[in-house]
Order: sequence, then C-alpha cells, then structure tokens
Amino acid sequence: MLSRDIQPMRYRVLASDYDGTLARDGVVSAETVAALERLRHSGRKLILVTGRELPDLEKAFSRLDLFERVVAENGALVYNPQTHSKQPLAERPPDEFIRQLQKRVQNVSVGEVIIATWQPYETETLSVIREFGLELQVIFNKDAVMILPSGINKMTGLSHALEDLQLSRHNVVGVGDAENDHAFLGCCECAVAVANAIPSLKNKADLVTTADHGAGVVELIGRMIEDDLASLNANIERHGVLLGNVNAQKVLLPPYGGNLLVCGQSGSGKSTLVAGFMERLTQEGYQLCLIDPEGDYESMADTVTIGNEKQSPSLDQVTRLLEKADTQLVVNLIGVAMADRSTFFTSLLALLHEKRLHTSRPHWIVVDEAHHMLPREWAGGTPDLVTYLGNTVMITVHPEHVSSKALEAVKTVLVVGRAPNEIVNELGKVMNLPTPDVPPGDLAAGEALIWFRDSNRLSPKVTVGPPRAERHRHKRKYAQGELEDERVFHFRGPRNELNLRARNLTMFVELADGLDGDTWEFHLKRGDYSNWFRHGLKDAAVADQIASIEQNESLSAADSRAEIKKAIEAKYTAPA
Repeated sequence: MLSRDIQPMRYRVLASDYDGTLARDGVVSAETVAALERLRHSGRKLILVTGRELPDLEKAFSRLDLFERVVAENGALVYNPQTHSKQPLAERPPDEFIRQLQKRVQNVSVGEVIIATWQPYETETLSVIREFGLELQVIFNKDAVMILPSGINKMTGLSHALEDLQLSRHNVVGVGDAENDHAFLGCCECAVAVANAIPSLKNKADLVTTADHGAGVVELIGRMIEDDLASLNANIERHGVLLGNVNAQKVLLPPYGGNLLVCGQSGSGKSTLVAGFMERLTQEGYQLCLIDPEGDYESMADTVTIGNEKQSPSLDQVTRLLEKADTQLVVNLIGVAMADRSTFFTSLLALLHEKRLHTSRPHWIVVDEAHHMLPREWAGGTPDLVTYLGNTVMITVHPEHVSSKALEAVKTVLVVGRAPNEIVNELGKVMNLPTPDVPPGDLAAGEALIWFRDSNRLSPKVTVGPPRAERHRHKRKYAQGELEDERVFHFRGPRNELNLRARNLTMFVELADGLDGDTWEFHLKRGDYSNWFRHGLKDAAVADQIASIEQNESLSAADSRAEIKKAIEAKYTAPA
C-alpha cells in the first residue's frame, strides 16, 4: 500500500563514538539514553563505534540493546547485541609479541584483536613492532595508544556493520570527538563533532554541536527528528556530484533534494551526459535505479539489468535486488507490451517510493523517455506520487510533453544539442515560469547549458566529460581493493627494518599517517612514491604530481605527506 503522506528519510542511521561523545568520564546520562530511545522510535537505527574492548564497554554501559551493532576495538570487532554474537575482523597479533610488549610496557590490555596501552609508551611500542617485523599500526585516541592490524579502523568496522545491515553510508550521520574518529566520520554522509571535540575534527565536520559530550548528541538527535537535518543540506558540499566543468571549475549537483531534467534532440548527447552522471553516482556509492523503456542501457558498466526482449522484469526482482545497498539496477521494459507499460511503471514507482520509506534507497531514480513514462496527461492521482520522488533524473526529447507535476519538482534543467534557447523558452511556457535569456545558436558536442530553476540562473556553457568507466576501470580496485603482490608498496625505512605493505591506496594513506618522519622522507627523497604510481599503478599524471612534491625541498615531512595525500584523494577519492 502506497504511503503518500510520509516523506523518505535521508538520515536513517546515527553512528556514535562512546567516550567523550555519548559518555562523559565513561558514563552516559539518563537524558542521553532517553534521546537514543526517541531516535529509535522515529524509525532510525543506532550503531556504536568505539575503541573500547567489549567486556569493558558492557561494564560501563548497560544499554547496548539500543544499538543494532556495536563496532568495538576501534573497528576490529563487530558485536550484535540482539544475538550476542561477535565477529572479529582481523587476527590478533602473535602471543610472543604480546608477551614481549607486556615485559617492556605497563598497562597493556589485550582484546579479541586490539592491543592497547597508554602514553608515553608509544615509542617503546613502535620499537617492539619493528623488532618483530609485524604489519601493525598504532592509532592514538587522546592518551590511549592502540595497536591494530594494518587497514583496521573505525571506518572499516562501520562499513562492515552497514553491509551486514544492508544500509548505505550515505544515510548515516556520524558523531565523535577524538583523533580516531576522523576515518569513520569521513565516510559518513554527515559528519558531526561534539563541542568538546579536538580542533582538527571540528574543522572537518559538517556540524559542530553547541553542547558537549552526551548533551551534544541529544542536540543532534533533536535536529534529526525535527527536520532530518534539512537545514544542513547547503553546508554539505563535499558530496556534490560532478555535472561538468566551466573553465576548469567543477559544476556540482547536490546529491540530495532535487530533480534533474535532461533534454535535447535525438543524438544530441543526452545518453552520454546521463551515463557519465550515473557512473559518478555509482563510484561514490549512491544506489540508483534506471528505468529503461528501450533497452538502451543494458550494457552499462557496474549495473545489474533485469528484463529483455523475451522476458519482462518483475517487481519481485526489483525488491530482491535492491535489498543490497551496492546494487545498481537497470529495469529494461522492452519486453513489456506497450499497452501494459503505464500500469507497470506506476506500480514500479510506488514500489520504489515504499523502498525509500523503509531503506532510504535507491538514492536516485533515472527515467529515460520521460515523455512516454510521465506523459502530460497522467492518470489515477499519480502526479501526487511524482512529487514524493525526489532525486529523480528525467530524460526526454520532448520536455513539453512531460507531466506538469513532474516538471514542478525539477530544480535543475540540462539542455544539449540544437537551439537550446527554444527548448528553455518552451519549457518556460509549459511551466508558466520566467526563463533566463539564452543566446541563440547550437551547442557543440560535449557541451550543455544548465538552468538552475530556484535562482532562475543560467550557467555558462558546461563541458560534459564522457563516461570514464573504461578509462578508470581500476579506480575502485586501486582505492579499496587488494593489489597484486607486484603492485604493493613496501615501507621499509632507511635501515630496511620495516615491512609495512600498502595493498591499496586507502591503506597507503593510513600507513603514511602513522610513519615516523625518517621513514617517510627516506622513500620521499628516493622518489619511491612517484615511481610506484608510474610503474606499479600505471598512472603517469598522478606520478608527475607526486614527483614535483618529492622534489620540493622546502616542504616539511608533514607538508609533503599532506600534499601527496591530497593528490591521491583528488583522483581516487580514497577515504581519509
């Protein structure tokens, strides 16, 4: 049954740190517990993300039942409070290493995976790691010194929990206060720092609460329940999706809250523009569902297609496939009889709306041939439904024939091909709106005009890049996959005493952050970083960028590290 009176949530999950965030001096107040209960009653879910070991956490806080999952040991262990099951995400360091560390360092605690101590024992801890030649990392959390397998942090633990729950990080608000919260907040759609957080975390946050500790979380929960953090939409620019470029300046579309109309004549480049846009949505992990009446997108990379000339797609298939947050779905209607398409499409839209109410996904719906799927004269009260389907892309050669209700929800219009001034003027008449002045003349291949309806502003000509699936087909693998042995980067240090292996770019950045200055500069001065990109990853452009950083003797070790990290993230969007 279609729930038309309820809008889907953007933020379905709150992922919170424990110490210094939910808790003050290890204790969660009654007011904070009450707020967590209110959030659950609003239909949202809670995930706890903490550096604590589970037995210690259970002693300190009796309400773990409020959480769908607990990510403990700084990401190394995922616990299900409902079933009391635990899943370690890595192996604990060898017993001999632990015994040697306990001989030389005081206050060592041993968890399922994590080994922890306190400052000022970080130097001695690193010394023991080097002596054993282990691939371990040291993570700081204020005075705590945590030893974990490389690549394990709060972000990786949260990602595992979300996958287990079939939820997307793009529907998560994360809140924290300390150094070890950087990684997990960076992967959340909205990153929040409580008022007592360290300055570097506040600087990266989308929101800093006015209250500290648990009171700050209570404040955040109030805003989530009140308006789903809609007041922050304009502030969260880091997730903008690239539409094109104007004089080397990126033109970005907010990932939430608006519909997009793409129009132009047949052969004008609409499909290329939309394919590139969808590719970038997919690369960023947003789930999409493309409704394809003519079978034009069945070979699109990284998607699952249902339906063909011989078999119609079914709503059951759509439901099942969209359960997984990483499935990008193409619904091919070419096997649906023309007389049945309108009914099927209406049922499909209703299903997608219901899915969004329960999971907030798919994040984007793409409707090709919108003048056929959403015609001017729409039957059966469906215009009301269209107004609920935000984050929708409509593609058409005849925008004047598209449902007026659907056009009312459009915030951004992209025009390609011949006579864009005539298209915009015709749209203005149909929508009964003033239009910007569009110069006469045709747009060249690869060019588009963008009309931002809210401000009635017309962009300069935008250069639209082609889909990059083939050119960057290894991008995700390099960023987060597992490289072949011959492509792995080895941090060995000036005395060849280390053997820290970066099996992807995310791990490279994480290991680099924890290296001592001598090891970092040893590889920097030898040109090892640029050589890795040039010969190991076959990326000459980034290799050249890094080579210029390596040759800049005025940069400190910290500055060169930051510049190389920036170059990697700009190309590969590796999480921080």
